[in-house]
Amino acid sequence: MTPLHDVAVVGYGPTGLTAASLLGRLGHRVVVCERWPGLYGLPRLTHIDDETARTIQAAGDADEALRDSSTCTYVWLNGKGETLVRIPANPRGPMGYPDHISMYQPDVESAVDKRLRGYGTVDVRQGWAVTGLHQDDDGVTLRLRGWNSDGATADGPHDEVRARYVIAADGSRSAIRELLGVERQDFGFNEQWLNIDTEWLRPQPPEFAHGTQYCDPARGHMTINIGTTRQRFEFALLPGESREEMTDPESAWRLLRRHHDLGPDDVRIIRHLVYGFEARIATRWRTGRVFLAGDAAHTMPPYLGQGACSGLRDATNLAWKLHLVLGGQAPDTLLDTYESERRPHVTALTHAAIALGKVANTHDAEAAAARDAAFLAGEVPPPPPFPPLTDGVLRQGTNAPVGTLTPQGRIRRADGRIGRLDDLTGYGFTLVATEDPGPALGPERLARLERLGCAVVALDTVDDLDGRHREYLRLLGAVAYVARPDFVLFGAAADRTDLGALVDDLDAALSGTTVAAV
Repeated sequence: MTPLHDVAVVGYGPTGLTAASLLGRLGHRVVVCERWPGLYGLPRLTHIDDETARTIQAAGDADEALRDSSTCTYVWLNGKGETLVRIPANPRGPMGYPDHISMYQPDVESAVDKRLRGYGTVDVRQGWAVTGLHQDDDGVTLRLRGWNSDGATADGPHDEVRARYVIAADGSRSAIRELLGVERQDFGFNEQWLNIDTEWLRPQPPEFAHGTQYCDPARGHMTINIGTTRQRFEFALLPGESREEMTDPESAWRLLRRHHDLGPDDVRIIRHLVYGFEARIATRWRTGRVFLAGDAAHTMPPYLGQGACSGLRDATNLAWKLHLVLGGQAPDTLLDTYESERRPHVTALTHAAIALGKVANTHDAEAAAARDAAFLAGEVPPPPPFPPLTDGVLRQGTNAPVGTLTPQGRIRRADGRIGRLDDLTGYGFTLVATEDPGPALGPERLARLERLGCAVVALDTVDDLDGRHREYLRLLGAVAYVARPDFVLFGAAADRTDLGALVDDLDAALSGTTVAAV
């Protein structure tokens, strides 16, 4: 009989890697099915935020993953070189990392891959494509074929894997989504851009040590640093330009010379292709025991830098919920909150990215002039903050900003150990209180928290080295708060008499005895 795994993860890009690592960290038997025989090895994503960096910290060695990274300010210029928007990077974001990070994707993937292979519970099967899927009441069987660059080989090796649940993180052309017959809603944003990734042959000039979007009606283009030693350049294809023409190396050098005065003595091209920007969201993210995640569930234009970040949010949202369900700590219905929480959030970001794409790619000269005048006159409002979660596992009926993100600072424990909060508490729920909550909670509630794997941090017994957690409690007007494993604020206790109710509400929300909504 085919061995039963807890979870099968299909796809080994950032979303799949993260999901597999978090589940492996939690002790689950995971099998990964990936058609490519090795890690991709080239940068596709170049930007993450501090929330994503914190997720990478949970899934791998963050310092190793971000060893060739830098803060990334983003500037939007018009065709005349005038600054329309400047988005500075905060080097000390609330998650304990810069809030805009330029990074080298292969470093991140290698660090997470290294971590998850050390758990001993994750079986990584590379070089295998999923060609079939069958669900029953107890699990999912995936049919596999050996795969090479020409595709799945009809007469090659074949196998099956079986798992209680499946996470399909197999990209925008998801084979699992096709097997399930899930359609996607198309938001009507489709563009073709030339991507040129390069490596500096000399020290990176200062003018390239950040991201720049050139909102030129003649041709939209952009550049962004990939860490400190590499650079990405992108150019919009104009009407009449073909994919074949633009993937000719001379086309790349022509554009680099014309727009940046760069040639083969300055940079080496390491990746050169035309790809499409699109905005599509799957009509359903769960089909029985199978969940779509990352690009398989949603794609968006890159102007907000949130495509990959959204995939990692999917991974960490699913991982902790699957952990509770697999461990008998929550009913299967908890998994329905994955889509109800994530879909509104990613939809809002998709619309924001589309709006920014329209700003960047205004091709009509008169419309571009009007756009420039509005920006330069300060008549364009700043982009709205990222949306909070508004449904799902959240505490009802309080004034706390539930559904927003909780901070991470450095703490020193009584034994002298210093580290980021999550490194000292682990991947799970965390209750942070001004002082020991034990007397107010009592042994039964403390035992419940222990069963959930909830760490308890009393700030009167540790040094809050950055003051970040005490300040956060002050802003909440609370004596304690509970953070979910995906860093989302579940709820806060206004005073010690409310502590017990906070834990009871968490238990009720996870057991499904209440439907939390704000």
